[in-house]
Amino acid sequence: MADDKILAHDPLDEADRILSEDFYGRPARNDSQGAAPSRDDADAEPTGARSRASRAKPKPTHYKVVCISLYTKDIENLEETVAELKRRGYTKANKSQLIRYALSQLDIDKLPPPHP
Repeated sequence: MADDKILAHDPLDEADRILSEDFYGRPARNDSQGAAPSRDDADAEPTGARSRASRAKPKPTHYKVVCISLYTKDIENLEETVAELKRRGYTKANKSQLIRYALSQLDIDKLPPPHP
């Protein structure tokens, strides 16, 4: 069974050929070692549907996407509150909006003292 192969050939053996072709709309590489594109190449005009969309409108600078950790109970509470707001007519309510509102109401002088 050691001689049996799932694939007839190793696709990684063809890396040079794959990288030299127009693979997924990328321009052919000129380097023989598959090095990362130079800084000048990175600034070149992008190709493909995704890059056309990014050229169509600039990225917003008035917000950033962040990732935070919450306990599952807190997530459930947040989602239930958003659902209740939607039931009450706040059709565009979402978790980010609710967190922003809660932060705007926070008075850090009224927080309990930290535990020693």
